[in-house]
Amino acid sequence: MRSWKNFAIAFILGTAWLPTSHGADIVDTAVSAGQFKTLVAAVQAAELVDVLKGDGPFTVLAPSDEAFAKLPEGTVAELVKPENREQLTAILTFHVIPGKVLAKDALAAGGGVSVNGQRVDCELDGGQIMLDGAKLVTADIECDNGVIHIIDQVIMPVDATIPAVAKKAGTFNTLLAAATAAGLVETLSGEGPLTVFAPTAEAFAKLPAGAVETLLKPENKAKLVEVLTYHVVPGRIYAVDALSAGAAKTVQGQAVKIQADSTGATVNSANLLVTDIDASNGVVHVIDEVLLPTEKKVSCREMINGAIARGVPMYNSGHHGACADLYEQTLVSVMEMTDNPSLRASMHSAITKARHQRFASRRAWTLRHCMDQMAVMLP
Repeated sequence: MRSWKNFAIAFILGTAWLPTSHGADIVDTAVSAGQFKTLVAAVQAAELVDVLKGDGPFTVLAPSDEAFAKLPEGTVAELVKPENREQLTAILTFHVIPGKVLAKDALAAGGGVSVNGQRVDCELDGGQIMLDGAKLVTADIECDNGVIHIIDQVIMPVDATIPAVAKKAGTFNTLLAAATAAGLVETLSGEGPLTVFAPTAEAFAKLPAGAVETLLKPENKAKLVEVLTYHVVPGRIYAVDALSAGAAKTVQGQAVKIQADSTGATVNSANLLVTDIDASNGVVHVIDEVLLPTEKKVSCREMINGAIARGVPMYNSGHHGACADLYEQTLVSVMEMTDNPSLRASMHSAITKARHQRFASRRAWTLRHCMDQMAVMLP
């Protein structure tokens, strides 16, 4: 007989009560119910039967046959074809959440992350529990290896990559232009998963005048890559997990600080405007400022060695003037960073001598000789 407790819970959830199905796993329960023929056929076509008959536990959001019938004509027949197995698997695994999640717990948590990787949202709408836009028809059908919730629609995961999602939003034109200039679009379109803190066009507009144009120049590509990868974190990290962690190490190498208070949530000093925008290969969080990594301190010796490494190919390819200019600029910068009067005097003397050289090749060699000495003498 039905217990009054179960009936009360079902009434509060706004769903019909069904008896538990002890002694049967998720697949056997679905088969015996008789209203999931399309779902069972799809699970078989995707070769997921053995998975859903495993130990689990799993939570399955099960569309009824009527739910599948709402899809455009021919959709199911197309999806169950062998060549479309990957797409079918992505859809079906979006209906499966790891662990046993009862309806009241899903509602309290606001949803959960599916086996597909994308999040299924759970919320109340006019007293009706909704799961990513689908109505929860029947909740908490317990099985030996999990629980089934019946829904009235097939829910679809996002099939667009991060750049495609950003382009469709229409508010990330500057970010996309920067990603293109940095050669990062292919990376952001890859398998991932990646988490992107995405500054809006308005966020880029807050930078000093000319900053974006300067970053987009080909000669500043390395700096642009550094700035953009400071907005990317490996893995698919939803807002609740990001806030719980308090920080996340970016692809650039430095970490960003993530926190919340009564006024809202922030990433470093940027406000989180919108969170948890799913993409097929990750998740996007919208921020109102461009995040800038801390400048790495470079020693004088590292500056000199780096300039020599760049200057040698220039010189060998016949660009003697460009090589000499690089060496002079480097020595001027090192002079500004050096407190030793004797070393500063040596560098000043070399620069003065080089400027009086008639040939660019001689100028480059005069400066190179000084740089070799400084590389040994500077701390």
